[in-house]
Amino acid sequence: QVQPVESGGGLVQAGGSLRLSCAASGRSFNAYAVAWFRQAPGKEREFVAAISWTGDSTRYGDSVKGRFTISRDNAKNTVYLQMNSLKPEDTAVYYCAARPLTIEIAPRAFNYWGQGTAVTVSS
Repeated sequence: QVQPVESGGGLVQAGGSLRLSCAASGRSFNAYAVAWFRQAPGKEREFVAAISWTGDSTRYGDSVKGRFTISRDNAKNTVYLQMNSLKPEDTAVYYCAARPLTIEIAPRAFNYWGQGTAVTVSS
């Protein structure tokens, strides 16, 4: 089975940028749709972005549209989340998740989850 592994989190000032990476361990990400979710303290897990297994279809949560970009490099078995114009409300633990083939936005639709990477945006 595929095991997502996140990296790239850290501390950044408001208005800054970060790029998160999600690498596949165990087996290839090919034929898996991949999504990013985030969870802030005391809040429910929130959909951020998703990409189809071919990379030709993407979806974004309303709060990140126009600021975040999801992409994938299947040759490197990695999915990226480029985060620009970061705001303090983007502070959360970011999780990468995978499911076979089709994009979904509900956390319960995803079979495989990483451990998360923390992003803190200071004001």
